[in-house]
Amino acid sequence: MAPFASAANLASWIGVCPGMNESAGVAKSGHTRDGNGNLKRVLGVAAMAAIKQKDSYYGVYYRRLAVRRGRQRAMVAVMHKLAVAIWHVLHDKVKHKDLGADYFAKRDPERAMRRMVREANALGMTVRFDPIPTAA
Repeated sequence: MAPFASAANLASWIGVCPGMNESAGVAKSGHTRDGNGNLKRVLGVAAMAAIKQKDSYYGVYYRRLAVRRGRQRAMVAVMHKLAVAIWHVLHDKVKHKDLGADYFAKRDPERAMRRMVREANALGMTVRFDPIPTAA
């Protein structure tokens, strides 16, 4: 991984970095660069396999992002996440650890509760959260 000083350099070389072309506050383009076509294609197949697993971090990340940004942009975002993970595995010589499907709920439990309340209210129900008593 010596040619790539950071994970961002690798992602840019592959061509999965989010593009940004803005002038005077007007967003003109968000296209990604061409990059390495063969590696980009393989990374796309890996991303498709990763999002098929419903209980994986990548699958949950894809579904959360696809709702807001669209399926194709979400796919490129997952490809970017995979490229960053690959760089860390090869550079730091560590094993890949999936963060899990409940990563986002654990990261911000208040937000998860607000989302559940909002969904229940949309169905005409009310929700009450009580802490679980600890057995001593």
